[in-house]
Amino acid sequence: MKEIAFIFPGQGSQTVGMGKELYERFPVAKAVFDAADAALGFSITDLCFNGPEEELRKTFNTQPAILTVSIACYEVLKEHGIVPNIVAGHSLGEYSALVAAGALSFSDAVQLVRKRGQFMQDAVPLGEGSMAAVLGLDRQTVVEVCQKAEEEFGAVQAVNFNCPGQIVIAGKKEAVEKAAEMLKAAGAKRAIMLPVSAPFHSTLMKPAAERLEVELAKITVNDALIPVVANINGEIITNGQEIKVSLVKQADSPVEWEDCMAEIIKHGAKTLVEVGPGKVLSALAKKITKECDITNVEDLASLEKNLDYFKEVN
Repeated sequence: MKEIAFIFPGQGSQTVGMGKELYERFPVAKAVFDAADAALGFSITDLCFNGPEEELRKTFNTQPAILTVSIACYEVLKEHGIVPNIVAGHSLGEYSALVAAGALSFSDAVQLVRKRGQFMQDAVPLGEGSMAAVLGLDRQTVVEVCQKAEEEFGAVQAVNFNCPGQIVIAGKKEAVEKAAEMLKAAGAKRAIMLPVSAPFHSTLMKPAAERLEVELAKITVNDALIPVVANINGEIITNGQEIKVSLVKQADSPVEWEDCMAEIIKHGAKTLVEVGPGKVLSALAKKITKECDITNVEDLASLEKNLDYFKEVN
Protein backbone atom coordinates (compact mmCIF):
# COMPACT_ATOMS: atom_id res chain seq x y z
CA MET A 1 0.00 0.00 0.00
CA LYS A 2 1.29 3.46 -0.88
CA GLU A 3 1.91 5.89 1.99
CA ILE A 4 -1.12 8.16 2.47
CA ALA A 5 -1.17 11.73 3.78
CA PHE A 6 -4.38 13.40 4.92
CA ILE A 7 -4.39 17.19 4.61
CA PHE A 8 -7.15 19.22 6.30
CA PRO A 9 -8.51 22.55 5.00
CA GLY A 10 -8.64 25.86 6.85
CA GLN A 11 -10.90 28.87 6.82
CA GLY A 12 -12.36 29.90 3.47
CA SER A 13 -13.41 26.38 2.45
CA GLN A 14 -16.85 26.61 4.05
CA THR A 15 -20.08 26.35 2.05
CA VAL A 16 -23.69 26.09 3.17
CA GLY A 17 -24.77 22.42 2.91
CA MET A 18 -21.30 20.99 3.61
CA GLY A 19 -21.27 17.55 5.22
CA LYS A 20 -25.02 16.94 4.79
CA GLU A 21 -24.78 13.98 2.40
CA LEU A 22 -22.33 12.11 4.64
CA TYR A 23 -24.42 12.94 7.73
CA GLU A 24 -27.52 11.43 6.12
CA ARG A 25 -25.74 8.32 4.85
CA PHE A 26 -23.24 7.35 7.56
CA PRO A 27 -23.93 6.99 11.31
CA VAL A 28 -20.23 7.71 12.09
CA ALA A 29 -20.54 11.09 10.36
CA LYS A 30 -23.82 11.88 12.14
CA ALA A 31 -22.13 11.02 15.45
CA VAL A 32 -19.46 13.67 14.82
CA PHE A 33 -22.08 16.37 14.17
CA ASP A 34 -24.06 15.28 17.24
CA ALA A 35 -20.90 15.43 19.37
CA ALA A 36 -20.11 18.93 18.06
CA ASP A 37 -23.61 20.18 18.89
CA ALA A 38 -23.33 18.72 22.40
CA ALA A 39 -19.87 20.20 23.02
CA LEU A 40 -20.78 23.67 21.71
CA GLY A 41 -24.25 23.91 23.24
CA PHE A 42 -25.89 24.94 19.96
CA SER A 43 -26.52 23.33 16.56
CA ILE A 44 -23.42 23.79 14.41
CA THR A 45 -25.08 21.04 12.30
CA ASP A 46 -27.95 23.37 11.39
CA LEU A 47 -25.49 26.16 10.56
CA CYS A 48 -23.42 23.85 8.29
CA PHE A 49 -26.46 22.53 6.44
CA ASN A 50 -28.73 25.59 6.28
CA GLY A 51 -26.60 28.68 6.95
CA PRO A 52 -27.26 31.57 6.61
CA GLU A 53 -23.96 32.11 4.83
CA GLU A 54 -23.15 35.37 6.65
CA GLU A 55 -23.39 33.53 10.00
CA LEU A 56 -21.27 30.64 8.72
CA ARG A 57 -18.64 33.17 7.56
CA LYS A 58 -18.14 34.56 11.07
CA THR A 59 -14.76 33.29 12.24
CA PHE A 60 -16.02 31.85 15.54
CA ASN A 61 -18.60 29.81 13.57
CA THR A 62 -16.46 28.95 10.54
CA GLN A 63 -13.71 27.32 12.58
CA PRO A 64 -15.83 24.74 14.48
CA ALA A 65 -17.97 24.16 11.37
CA ILE A 66 -15.03 23.23 9.11
CA LEU A 67 -13.43 21.14 11.86
CA THR A 68 -16.70 19.20 12.32
CA VAL A 69 -17.17 18.51 8.60
CA SER A 70 -13.49 17.51 8.22
CA ILE A 71 -13.63 15.03 11.09
CA ALA A 72 -16.95 13.61 9.82
CA CYS A 73 -15.23 12.98 6.45
CA TYR A 74 -12.24 11.48 8.28
CA GLU A 75 -14.43 9.08 10.29
CA VAL A 76 -16.17 7.84 7.12
CA LEU A 77 -12.80 7.18 5.45
CA LYS A 78 -11.55 5.41 8.57
CA GLU A 79 -14.67 3.22 8.63
CA HIS A 80 -13.78 2.17 5.06
CA GLY A 81 -10.25 1.23 6.14
CA ILE A 82 -8.55 4.30 4.64
CA VAL A 83 -6.22 5.82 7.23
CA PRO A 84 -3.24 8.16 6.95
CA ASN A 85 0.44 7.55 7.66
CA ILE A 86 1.04 11.28 8.18
CA VAL A 87 -1.22 14.33 8.58
CA ALA A 88 -1.14 18.12 8.30
CA GLY A 89 -3.71 20.91 8.18
CA HIS A 90 -3.68 24.50 6.98
CA SER A 91 -4.09 26.91 9.93
CA LEU A 92 -7.41 25.84 11.52
CA GLY A 93 -6.95 22.52 9.66
CA GLU A 94 -4.05 21.70 11.96
CA TYR A 95 -6.62 21.07 14.72
CA SER A 96 -8.41 18.56 12.47
CA ALA A 97 -5.05 16.88 11.80
CA LEU A 98 -4.38 16.64 15.54
CA VAL A 99 -7.77 15.02 16.16
CA ALA A 100 -7.04 12.51 13.39
CA ALA A 101 -3.63 11.82 14.97
CA GLY A 102 -5.17 11.18 18.40
CA ALA A 103 -3.48 14.19 20.04
CA LEU A 104 -6.70 16.15 20.66
CA SER A 105 -10.14 14.85 21.54
CA PHE A 106 -12.78 16.05 19.09
CA SER A 107 -14.86 17.57 21.88
CA ASP A 108 -11.90 19.62 23.17
CA ALA A 109 -10.86 20.61 19.64
CA VAL A 110 -14.28 21.89 18.56
CA GLN A 111 -14.65 24.01 21.71
CA LEU A 112 -11.08 25.25 21.37
CA VAL A 113 -11.43 26.41 17.75
CA ARG A 114 -14.72 28.16 18.58
CA LYS A 115 -12.79 30.17 21.19
CA ARG A 116 -9.80 30.58 18.86
CA GLY A 117 -12.10 32.13 16.25
CA GLN A 118 -13.53 34.52 18.85
CA PHE A 119 -10.05 35.46 20.14
CA MET A 120 -8.83 36.17 16.60
CA GLN A 121 -11.87 38.33 15.87
CA ASP A 122 -11.44 40.22 19.15
CA ALA A 123 -7.70 40.85 18.62
CA VAL A 124 -8.25 43.45 15.88
CA PRO A 125 -11.48 45.51 15.59
CA LEU A 126 -13.54 44.79 12.46
CA GLY A 127 -12.36 46.83 9.49
CA GLU A 128 -8.91 47.59 10.92
CA GLY A 129 -7.10 44.49 9.66
CA SER A 130 -6.78 43.03 6.19
CA MET A 131 -5.18 40.28 4.10
CA ALA A 132 -4.11 40.04 0.46
CA ALA A 133 -2.96 37.20 -1.79
CA VAL A 134 0.20 38.00 -3.73
CA LEU A 135 0.74 36.04 -6.95
CA GLY A 136 3.89 35.57 -8.98
CA LEU A 137 6.63 36.69 -6.59
CA ASP A 138 9.27 34.75 -4.63
CA ARG A 139 9.34 34.54 -0.81
CA GLN A 140 12.41 36.71 -0.34
CA THR A 141 10.99 39.64 -2.29
CA VAL A 142 7.60 39.48 -0.55
CA VAL A 143 9.22 39.38 2.91
CA GLU A 144 11.56 42.28 2.10
CA VAL A 145 8.83 44.49 0.59
CA CYS A 146 6.58 43.84 3.61
CA GLN A 147 9.41 44.86 5.94
CA LYS A 148 9.77 48.17 4.07
CA ALA A 149 6.01 48.74 4.11
CA GLU A 150 5.86 47.93 7.83
CA GLU A 151 8.51 50.55 8.67
CA GLU A 152 6.46 53.21 6.93
CA PHE A 153 2.78 52.26 7.30
CA GLY A 154 2.44 49.86 10.27
CA ALA A 155 2.13 46.12 10.82
CA VAL A 156 2.17 43.94 7.68
CA GLN A 157 3.83 40.54 7.15
CA ALA A 158 3.88 37.56 4.83
CA VAL A 159 1.68 35.07 6.73
CA ASN A 160 0.85 32.13 4.42
CA PHE A 161 3.52 30.58 2.19
CA ASN A 162 0.99 28.49 0.26
CA CYS A 163 2.86 27.32 -2.84
CA PRO A 164 5.46 28.70 -5.24
CA GLY A 165 4.15 32.05 -6.45
CA GLN A 166 1.28 32.31 -3.95
CA ILE A 167 1.91 34.11 -0.68
CA VAL A 168 -0.66 35.81 1.57
CA ILE A 169 0.15 38.98 3.51
CA ALA A 170 -1.73 40.37 6.52
CA GLY A 171 -1.71 43.31 8.89
CA LYS A 172 -3.21 46.77 9.36
CA LYS A 173 -5.58 47.62 6.50
CA GLU A 174 -3.64 50.63 5.18
CA ALA A 175 -0.29 48.85 5.50
CA VAL A 176 -1.60 45.83 3.55
CA GLU A 177 -2.98 48.06 0.79
CA LYS A 178 0.31 49.99 0.51
CA ALA A 179 2.36 46.74 0.61
CA ALA A 180 0.13 45.34 -2.18
CA GLU A 181 0.92 48.38 -4.36
CA MET A 182 4.65 48.05 -3.60
CA LEU A 183 4.59 44.32 -4.40
CA LYS A 184 2.94 44.96 -7.76
CA ALA A 185 5.64 47.54 -8.47
CA ALA A 186 8.23 44.86 -7.50
CA GLY A 187 6.86 42.47 -10.14
CA ALA A 188 3.87 40.66 -8.58
CA LYS A 189 1.38 39.53 -11.23
CA ARG A 190 -1.51 40.34 -8.91
CA ALA A 191 -2.23 41.35 -5.33
CA ILE A 192 -5.83 40.51 -4.44
CA MET A 193 -7.47 41.84 -1.26
CA LEU A 194 -9.18 38.93 0.55
CA PRO A 195 -12.70 39.07 2.05
CA VAL A 196 -11.65 38.16 5.61
CA SER A 197 -12.56 39.65 8.96
CA ALA A 198 -9.13 39.67 10.62
CA PRO A 199 -5.38 39.67 9.75
CA PHE A 200 -4.79 36.01 10.62
CA HIS A 201 -1.29 34.78 11.52
CA SER A 202 0.17 38.31 11.65
CA THR A 203 1.82 39.77 14.76
CA LEU A 204 -1.49 41.58 15.41
CA MET A 205 -2.83 38.18 16.55
CA LYS A 206 -0.58 38.17 19.63
CA PRO A 207 -3.50 38.89 22.03
CA ALA A 208 -5.35 35.91 20.51
CA ALA A 209 -2.29 33.67 20.99
CA GLU A 210 -2.04 34.70 24.65
CA ARG A 211 -5.71 33.91 25.31
CA LEU A 212 -5.39 30.62 23.44
CA GLU A 213 -2.46 29.65 25.66
CA VAL A 214 -4.71 30.00 28.73
CA GLU A 215 -7.35 27.71 27.17
CA LEU A 216 -4.80 25.13 26.01
CA ALA A 217 -3.44 24.92 29.56
CA LYS A 218 -6.86 23.59 30.66
CA ILE A 219 -6.94 20.60 28.30
CA THR A 220 -4.96 17.43 27.72
CA VAL A 221 -2.95 17.18 24.53
CA ASN A 222 -1.68 13.63 24.04
CA ASP A 223 1.34 12.52 22.07
CA ALA A 224 0.30 12.06 18.43
CA LEU A 225 -0.04 8.44 17.28
CA ILE A 226 1.17 9.30 13.76
CA PRO A 227 3.41 12.14 12.52
CA VAL A 228 1.82 15.59 12.36
CA VAL A 229 3.54 18.30 10.32
CA ALA A 230 3.45 21.65 12.15
CA ASN A 231 2.43 24.88 10.41
CA ILE A 232 5.04 26.98 12.20
CA ASN A 233 8.10 25.29 10.69
CA GLY A 234 7.03 22.45 8.38
CA GLU A 235 8.55 19.87 10.74
CA ILE A 236 7.12 16.68 12.22
CA ILE A 237 5.80 17.01 15.76
CA THR A 238 4.41 14.25 18.00
CA ASN A 239 5.07 15.28 21.62
CA GLY A 240 1.91 16.52 23.36
CA GLN A 241 3.59 19.37 25.22
CA GLU A 242 5.40 20.54 22.08
CA ILE A 243 2.08 20.45 20.20
CA LYS A 244 0.57 22.84 22.79
CA VAL A 245 3.48 25.28 22.38
CA SER A 246 3.22 24.99 18.59
CA LEU A 247 -0.53 25.76 18.56
CA VAL A 248 -0.03 28.91 20.62
CA LYS A 249 2.75 30.09 18.32
CA GLN A 250 0.72 29.18 15.24
CA ALA A 251 -1.91 31.85 16.00
CA ASP A 252 0.47 34.78 15.39
CA SER A 253 3.09 33.12 13.15
CA PRO A 254 3.15 32.42 9.39
CA VAL A 255 1.75 29.17 8.00
CA GLU A 256 4.68 27.48 6.25
CA TRP A 257 2.42 25.34 4.04
CA GLU A 258 4.90 24.83 1.22
CA ASP A 259 7.39 23.48 3.79
CA CYS A 260 4.68 21.25 5.31
CA MET A 261 4.04 19.72 1.90
CA ALA A 262 7.76 19.22 1.29
CA GLU A 263 8.00 17.33 4.62
CA ILE A 264 5.03 15.12 3.71
CA ILE A 265 6.63 14.22 0.37
CA LYS A 266 10.01 13.63 2.04
CA HIS A 267 8.24 11.25 4.45
CA GLY A 268 7.28 9.10 1.45
CA ALA A 269 3.60 9.94 0.94
CA LYS A 270 2.47 9.03 -2.57
CA THR A 271 -1.24 9.83 -2.13
CA LEU A 272 -2.53 13.12 -0.73
CA VAL A 273 -6.17 13.23 0.36
CA GLU A 274 -7.75 16.58 1.23
CA VAL A 275 -10.25 15.64 3.92
CA GLY A 276 -13.04 18.18 4.42
CA PRO A 277 -14.87 20.87 2.48
CA GLY A 278 -13.48 22.34 -0.75
CA LYS A 279 -10.44 21.71 -2.92
CA VAL A 280 -8.18 24.60 -1.89
CA LEU A 281 -5.33 22.40 -0.62
CA SER A 282 -5.67 19.97 -3.55
CA ALA A 283 -5.16 22.90 -5.94
CA LEU A 284 -2.10 24.08 -3.99
CA ALA A 285 -0.69 20.53 -3.89
CA LYS A 286 -0.87 20.30 -7.68
CA LYS A 287 1.34 23.40 -7.88
CA ILE A 288 3.82 21.96 -5.37
CA THR A 289 4.31 18.35 -6.50
CA LYS A 290 3.94 16.15 -9.57
CA GLU A 291 5.01 13.04 -7.62
CA CYS A 292 1.76 12.33 -5.76
CA ASP A 293 -1.79 11.30 -6.57
CA ILE A 294 -3.98 14.11 -5.25
CA THR A 295 -7.62 13.69 -4.33
CA ASN A 296 -10.27 15.04 -1.93
CA VAL A 297 -13.25 13.81 0.08
CA GLU A 298 -16.12 16.15 0.96
CA ASP A 299 -19.35 14.48 -0.20
CA LEU A 300 -20.76 11.17 -1.52
CA ALA A 301 -19.46 11.60 -5.09
CA SER A 302 -15.89 12.34 -3.98
CA LEU A 303 -16.06 9.53 -1.40
CA GLU A 304 -17.11 6.98 -4.06
CA LYS A 305 -14.28 8.17 -6.31
CA ASN A 306 -11.77 7.65 -3.49
CA LEU A 307 -13.11 4.22 -2.54
CA ASP A 308 -12.69 3.12 -6.18
CA TYR A 309 -9.19 4.62 -6.30
CA PHE A 310 -8.05 2.86 -3.11
CA LYS A 311 -9.46 -0.47 -4.33
CA GLU A 312 -7.28 -0.13 -7.43
CA VAL A 313 -4.05 0.85 -5.65
CA ASN A 314 -4.55 -1.99 -3.19
